[in-house]
Amino acid sequence: MRNLDLNLLRVFDAIMRERNVLRASEAINLSPSAVSHALSRLRALLGDELFVRTAAGMEPTVRALEMAPLVRDALVTIERALGPKEFDPGSTDRQFCIAATDYMTAVVLPHFLRTISVIAPHSSVMVLPASRIDLTAQIDVGRVEIALGSFSSVPHRLREQVLFDEQDMMVIATDHPLAGTKISLDVFADLPLLVVSTGGSEEGLLSERGLTRRTEMFDRAALMAAFNSIGKSPKFSVVQPHFLAIPSLLTGSATAAIVPASLARMFSQSGAAYCTELPWQAPPRAVQMIWHERHNLDPGHEWLRAMLTDAARQLR
Repeated sequence: MRNLDLNLLRVFDAIMRERNVLRASEAINLSPSAVSHALSRLRALLGDELFVRTAAGMEPTVRALEMAPLVRDALVTIERALGPKEFDPGSTDRQFCIAATDYMTAVVLPHFLRTISVIAPHSSVMVLPASRIDLTAQIDVGRVEIALGSFSSVPHRLREQVLFDEQDMMVIATDHPLAGTKISLDVFADLPLLVVSTGGSEEGLLSERGLTRRTEMFDRAALMAAFNSIGKSPKFSVVQPHFLAIPSLLTGSATAAIVPASLARMFSQSGAAYCTELPWQAPPRAVQMIWHERHNLDPGHEWLRAMLTDAARQLR
Protein backbone atom coordinates (compact mmCIF):
# COMPACT_ATOMS: atom_id res chain seq x y z
CA MET A 1 0.00 0.00 0.00
CA ARG A 2 2.95 2.39 0.63
CA ASN A 3 3.82 2.17 -3.07
CA LEU A 4 0.25 2.49 -4.36
CA ASP A 5 -0.91 5.64 -6.12
CA LEU A 6 -4.71 5.70 -6.07
CA ASN A 7 -4.69 7.21 -9.55
CA LEU A 8 -3.43 3.83 -10.80
CA LEU A 9 -6.73 2.34 -9.65
CA ARG A 10 -8.66 5.01 -11.57
CA VAL A 11 -6.73 4.00 -14.69
CA PHE A 12 -7.36 0.31 -14.04
CA ASP A 13 -11.08 0.97 -13.54
CA ALA A 14 -11.32 3.01 -16.75
CA ILE A 15 -9.58 0.36 -18.87
CA MET A 16 -11.77 -2.34 -17.34
CA ARG A 17 -14.90 -0.40 -18.32
CA GLU A 18 -13.77 0.75 -21.76
CA ARG A 19 -11.47 -2.16 -22.76
CA ASN A 20 -9.56 0.40 -24.81
CA VAL A 21 -6.65 2.66 -23.80
CA LEU A 22 -7.74 5.65 -25.91
CA ARG A 23 -11.33 5.59 -24.66
CA ALA A 24 -10.10 5.06 -21.09
CA SER A 25 -7.83 8.12 -21.40
CA GLU A 26 -10.75 10.23 -22.63
CA ALA A 27 -12.98 8.99 -19.79
CA ILE A 28 -10.55 10.16 -17.07
CA ASN A 29 -9.01 13.14 -18.91
CA LEU A 30 -5.50 11.77 -19.25
CA SER A 31 -3.33 11.32 -22.33
CA PRO A 32 -3.10 7.79 -23.82
CA SER A 33 0.61 7.72 -22.97
CA ALA A 34 -0.15 8.59 -19.32
CA VAL A 35 -2.69 5.76 -19.18
CA SER A 36 -0.19 3.31 -20.72
CA HIS A 37 2.50 4.42 -18.26
CA ALA A 38 0.12 4.02 -15.31
CA LEU A 39 -0.85 0.55 -16.49
CA SER A 40 2.83 -0.42 -16.72
CA ARG A 41 3.38 0.77 -13.14
CA LEU A 42 0.39 -1.20 -11.88
CA ARG A 43 1.53 -4.32 -13.76
CA ALA A 44 4.96 -4.07 -12.11
CA LEU A 45 3.42 -3.44 -8.70
CA LEU A 46 1.06 -6.43 -8.87
CA GLY A 47 3.18 -8.81 -10.93
CA ASP A 48 0.38 -9.47 -13.42
CA GLU A 49 -0.31 -8.36 -16.99
CA LEU A 50 -3.88 -7.35 -15.96
CA PHE A 51 -4.88 -6.68 -19.60
CA VAL A 52 -3.83 -8.44 -22.80
CA ARG A 53 -4.15 -6.58 -26.08
CA THR A 54 -6.32 -8.50 -28.60
CA ALA A 55 -8.18 -7.68 -31.81
CA ALA A 56 -11.33 -7.23 -29.71
CA GLY A 57 -9.66 -4.81 -27.27
CA MET A 58 -7.90 -5.03 -23.91
CA GLU A 59 -8.94 -8.38 -22.46
CA PRO A 60 -8.64 -8.62 -18.64
CA THR A 61 -6.72 -11.43 -17.00
CA VAL A 62 -8.19 -13.60 -14.25
CA ARG A 63 -6.49 -11.36 -11.64
CA ALA A 64 -8.02 -8.25 -13.22
CA LEU A 65 -11.50 -9.79 -13.24
CA GLU A 66 -11.14 -10.65 -9.56
CA MET A 67 -9.97 -7.13 -8.72
CA ALA A 68 -12.46 -5.16 -10.82
CA PRO A 69 -15.59 -5.15 -8.62
CA LEU A 70 -13.52 -4.55 -5.47
CA VAL A 71 -11.69 -1.61 -7.07
CA ARG A 72 -15.00 -0.15 -8.32
CA ASP A 73 -16.49 -0.45 -4.82
CA ALA A 74 -13.44 1.27 -3.33
CA LEU A 75 -13.55 4.16 -5.82
CA VAL A 76 -17.28 4.67 -5.28
CA THR A 77 -16.71 4.77 -1.51
CA ILE A 78 -13.99 7.39 -1.89
CA GLU A 79 -16.12 9.48 -4.28
CA ARG A 80 -19.03 9.28 -1.83
CA ALA A 81 -16.82 10.36 1.05
CA LEU A 82 -15.29 13.33 -0.76
CA GLY A 83 -18.03 14.30 -3.20
CA PRO A 84 -21.12 16.48 -2.74
CA LYS A 85 -23.84 15.12 -0.48
CA GLU A 86 -26.71 16.50 -2.55
CA PHE A 87 -27.67 15.75 -6.14
CA ASP A 88 -28.96 18.63 -8.23
CA PRO A 89 -30.52 17.35 -11.49
CA GLY A 90 -30.75 20.89 -12.83
CA SER A 91 -26.96 21.40 -12.82
CA THR A 92 -25.55 17.86 -13.15
CA ASP A 93 -23.59 16.93 -16.29
CA ARG A 94 -23.49 13.27 -15.31
CA GLN A 95 -23.82 10.57 -17.94
CA PHE A 96 -26.12 7.70 -16.95
CA CYS A 97 -25.51 4.30 -18.51
CA ILE A 98 -28.49 1.95 -18.95
CA ALA A 99 -28.54 -1.52 -20.51
CA ALA A 100 -31.76 -2.35 -22.37
CA THR A 101 -33.12 -4.28 -25.34
CA ASP A 102 -34.63 -2.37 -28.26
CA TYR A 103 -38.06 -3.32 -26.82
CA MET A 104 -37.36 -1.77 -23.41
CA THR A 105 -35.76 1.24 -25.08
CA ALA A 106 -38.89 1.77 -27.19
CA VAL A 107 -41.52 1.46 -24.44
CA VAL A 108 -39.82 2.84 -21.30
CA LEU A 109 -37.14 5.30 -22.35
CA PRO A 110 -39.12 7.83 -24.48
CA HIS A 111 -41.05 9.16 -21.47
CA PHE A 112 -37.90 8.99 -19.34
CA LEU A 113 -35.84 10.96 -21.86
CA ARG A 114 -38.52 13.60 -22.35
CA THR A 115 -38.69 14.11 -18.59
CA ILE A 116 -34.96 14.38 -17.90
CA SER A 117 -34.42 16.68 -20.91
CA VAL A 118 -36.43 19.23 -18.89
CA ILE A 119 -35.40 18.34 -15.33
CA ALA A 120 -31.72 17.53 -16.02
CA PRO A 121 -30.91 19.29 -19.32
CA HIS A 122 -27.12 18.97 -18.96
CA SER A 123 -27.12 15.22 -18.25
CA SER A 124 -26.73 12.56 -20.91
CA VAL A 125 -27.74 8.92 -21.32
CA MET A 126 -25.85 6.03 -22.89
CA VAL A 127 -27.90 2.93 -23.74
CA LEU A 128 -25.99 -0.34 -24.14
CA PRO A 129 -27.51 -3.58 -25.49
CA ALA A 130 -28.81 -5.75 -22.64
CA SER A 131 -28.31 -8.85 -24.76
CA ARG A 132 -24.52 -8.70 -24.38
CA ILE A 133 -23.29 -11.84 -22.64
CA ASP A 134 -21.10 -9.92 -20.17
CA LEU A 135 -24.00 -7.89 -18.73
CA THR A 136 -23.29 -8.98 -15.15
CA ALA A 137 -19.61 -8.12 -15.47
CA GLN A 138 -20.53 -4.70 -16.87
CA ILE A 139 -22.72 -4.07 -13.82
CA ASP A 140 -20.01 -5.34 -11.46
CA VAL A 141 -17.34 -2.97 -12.84
CA GLY A 142 -19.72 0.00 -12.99
CA ARG A 143 -19.96 0.29 -16.78
CA VAL A 144 -23.74 -0.27 -16.55
CA GLU A 145 -25.63 1.53 -13.77
CA ILE A 146 -29.06 -0.01 -14.40
CA ALA A 147 -30.18 -2.91 -16.57
CA LEU A 148 -33.78 -3.31 -17.70
CA GLY A 149 -35.33 -6.70 -18.46
CA SER A 150 -36.90 -9.84 -17.03
CA PHE A 151 -34.70 -11.67 -14.54
CA SER A 152 -35.57 -14.91 -12.77
CA SER A 153 -32.53 -15.02 -10.48
CA VAL A 154 -30.61 -12.04 -9.11
CA PRO A 155 -27.41 -12.45 -7.03
CA HIS A 156 -27.18 -10.88 -3.57
CA ARG A 157 -24.81 -8.10 -4.67
CA LEU A 158 -27.44 -6.77 -7.08
CA ARG A 159 -30.74 -5.08 -6.19
CA GLU A 160 -33.97 -5.29 -8.16
CA GLN A 161 -37.27 -3.46 -8.49
CA VAL A 162 -40.31 -4.51 -10.52
CA LEU A 163 -41.32 -1.76 -12.93
CA PHE A 164 -44.45 -3.36 -14.40
CA ASP A 165 -45.99 -6.72 -15.34
CA GLU A 166 -46.12 -7.70 -19.00
CA GLN A 167 -48.52 -9.91 -20.95
CA ASP A 168 -48.14 -11.65 -24.32
CA MET A 169 -50.15 -10.50 -27.33
CA MET A 170 -50.43 -11.54 -30.95
CA VAL A 171 -49.34 -9.25 -33.79
CA ILE A 172 -50.00 -9.70 -37.51
CA ALA A 173 -49.52 -7.43 -40.51
CA THR A 174 -52.19 -4.81 -41.13
CA ASP A 175 -52.76 -6.40 -44.57
CA HIS A 176 -53.10 -9.92 -43.13
CA PRO A 177 -56.41 -11.61 -44.13
CA LEU A 178 -57.20 -12.18 -40.43
CA ALA A 179 -56.59 -8.57 -39.35
CA GLY A 180 -59.66 -7.24 -37.56
CA THR A 181 -61.13 -10.67 -36.84
CA LYS A 182 -61.27 -12.78 -33.67
CA ILE A 183 -58.67 -15.53 -34.11
CA SER A 184 -59.36 -18.90 -32.51
CA LEU A 185 -56.69 -21.28 -31.24
CA ASP A 186 -57.34 -23.70 -34.13
CA VAL A 187 -56.82 -20.91 -36.67
CA PHE A 188 -53.78 -19.53 -34.85
CA ALA A 189 -52.21 -23.01 -34.67
CA ASP A 190 -52.02 -23.12 -38.47
CA LEU A 191 -50.11 -19.86 -38.77
CA PRO A 192 -46.31 -19.73 -39.08
CA LEU A 193 -44.85 -18.00 -36.02
CA LEU A 194 -42.24 -15.30 -35.53
CA VAL A 195 -40.69 -14.99 -32.07
CA VAL A 196 -37.88 -12.97 -30.54
CA SER A 197 -34.93 -14.64 -28.83
CA THR A 198 -31.78 -12.80 -27.82
CA GLY A 199 -29.83 -16.02 -27.33
CA GLY A 200 -29.31 -18.48 -24.51
CA SER A 201 -30.60 -21.98 -23.86
CA GLU A 202 -33.65 -23.69 -25.29
CA GLU A 203 -35.42 -22.85 -22.03
CA GLY A 204 -35.18 -19.16 -22.93
CA LEU A 205 -32.82 -18.35 -20.05
CA LEU A 206 -29.23 -17.21 -19.84
CA SER A 207 -27.21 -17.44 -16.62
CA GLU A 208 -23.96 -15.60 -15.92
CA ARG A 209 -22.22 -14.83 -12.62
CA GLY A 210 -25.37 -15.57 -10.62
CA LEU A 211 -27.76 -13.51 -12.80
CA THR A 212 -30.37 -15.39 -14.83
CA ARG A 213 -32.33 -13.45 -17.44
CA ARG A 214 -35.02 -14.29 -19.92
CA THR A 215 -33.89 -14.36 -23.54
CA GLU A 216 -37.31 -15.26 -24.96
CA MET A 217 -39.87 -12.54 -24.38
CA PHE A 218 -42.88 -14.85 -24.66
CA ASP A 219 -44.16 -17.69 -22.50
CA ARG A 220 -43.11 -20.82 -24.38
CA ALA A 221 -44.63 -23.14 -21.75
CA ALA A 222 -48.08 -21.52 -22.04
CA LEU A 223 -47.87 -21.66 -25.84
CA MET A 224 -46.91 -25.37 -25.85
CA ALA A 225 -49.69 -26.21 -23.38
CA ALA A 226 -52.26 -24.46 -25.58
CA PHE A 227 -51.10 -26.25 -28.73
CA ASN A 228 -50.94 -29.62 -26.95
CA SER A 229 -54.57 -29.19 -25.88
CA ILE A 230 -55.63 -29.39 -29.54
CA GLY A 231 -53.02 -31.95 -30.59
CA LYS A 232 -50.85 -29.59 -32.65
CA SER A 233 -47.28 -28.30 -32.58
CA PRO A 234 -46.19 -24.72 -33.27
CA LYS A 235 -44.22 -23.90 -36.38
CA PHE A 236 -41.50 -21.38 -35.52
CA SER A 237 -40.79 -20.05 -38.99
CA VAL A 238 -38.67 -17.08 -37.84
CA VAL A 239 -36.58 -16.74 -34.67
CA GLN A 240 -34.67 -13.45 -34.55
CA PRO A 241 -33.32 -11.02 -31.90
CA HIS A 242 -34.84 -7.66 -32.88
CA PHE A 243 -38.21 -6.52 -31.54
CA LEU A 244 -38.47 -3.39 -33.66
CA ALA A 245 -37.95 -5.36 -36.89
CA ILE A 246 -41.21 -7.28 -36.31
CA PRO A 247 -43.63 -5.05 -38.33
CA SER A 248 -41.32 -5.06 -41.36
CA LEU A 249 -40.85 -8.83 -41.16
CA LEU A 250 -44.62 -9.41 -40.96
CA THR A 251 -45.61 -7.17 -43.87
CA GLY A 252 -47.01 -9.13 -46.79
CA SER A 253 -46.76 -12.48 -44.98
CA ALA A 254 -49.18 -14.86 -43.23
CA THR A 255 -46.87 -15.01 -40.19
CA ALA A 256 -48.06 -14.13 -36.69
CA ALA A 257 -45.76 -12.85 -33.95
CA ILE A 258 -45.99 -13.13 -30.16
CA VAL A 259 -44.75 -9.94 -28.54
CA PRO A 260 -44.99 -8.10 -25.20
CA ALA A 261 -48.31 -6.28 -24.88
CA SER A 262 -46.78 -2.82 -24.36
CA LEU A 263 -44.85 -3.17 -27.61
CA ALA A 264 -47.84 -4.67 -29.45
CA ARG A 265 -49.96 -1.66 -28.48
CA MET A 266 -47.23 0.67 -29.70
CA PHE A 267 -47.22 -1.10 -33.07
CA SER A 268 -51.01 -0.88 -33.24
CA GLN A 269 -51.18 2.81 -32.29
CA SER A 270 -48.64 3.72 -34.97
CA GLY A 271 -50.44 1.63 -37.61
CA ALA A 272 -47.37 -0.58 -38.07
CA ALA A 273 -49.24 -3.83 -37.25
CA TYR A 274 -52.54 -5.23 -35.98
CA CYS A 275 -52.55 -6.60 -32.44
CA THR A 276 -55.06 -8.72 -30.57
CA GLU A 277 -55.30 -11.02 -27.56
CA LEU A 278 -53.85 -14.52 -27.80
CA PRO A 279 -56.37 -17.39 -27.85
CA TRP A 280 -54.95 -18.72 -24.57
CA GLN A 281 -54.11 -17.27 -21.15
CA ALA A 282 -50.44 -16.78 -20.34
CA PRO A 283 -49.34 -15.66 -16.85
CA PRO A 284 -47.87 -12.15 -16.60
CA ARG A 285 -44.13 -11.75 -16.16
CA ALA A 286 -42.31 -9.05 -14.25
CA VAL A 287 -40.15 -6.47 -15.99
CA GLN A 288 -37.45 -5.26 -13.61
CA MET A 289 -34.57 -2.88 -13.26
CA ILE A 290 -31.45 -4.15 -11.50
CA TRP A 291 -28.38 -2.34 -10.16
CA HIS A 292 -25.35 -2.99 -7.99
CA GLU A 293 -25.82 -2.52 -4.26
CA ARG A 294 -22.95 -0.02 -4.17
CA HIS A 295 -25.32 2.53 -5.76
CA ASN A 296 -27.94 2.30 -3.01
CA LEU A 297 -26.82 5.47 -1.23
CA ASP A 298 -25.81 7.45 -4.33
CA PRO A 299 -28.26 10.40 -4.55
CA GLY A 300 -27.84 10.62 -8.33
CA HIS A 301 -28.60 6.95 -8.74
CA GLU A 302 -31.61 7.21 -6.45
CA TRP A 303 -32.90 10.00 -8.70
CA LEU A 304 -32.27 7.87 -11.81
CA ARG A 305 -34.25 4.97 -10.36
CA ALA A 306 -37.11 7.30 -9.45
CA MET A 307 -37.22 8.70 -13.00
CA LEU A 308 -37.31 5.21 -14.54
CA THR A 309 -40.02 4.13 -12.09
CA ASP A 310 -42.10 7.13 -13.09
CA ALA A 311 -41.54 6.43 -16.80
CA ALA A 312 -42.72 2.82 -16.37
CA ARG A 313 -45.84 3.83 -14.44
CA GLN A 314 -47.78 4.36 -17.68
CA LEU A 315 -47.18 0.70 -18.60
CA ARG A 316 -48.63 -0.83 -15.44
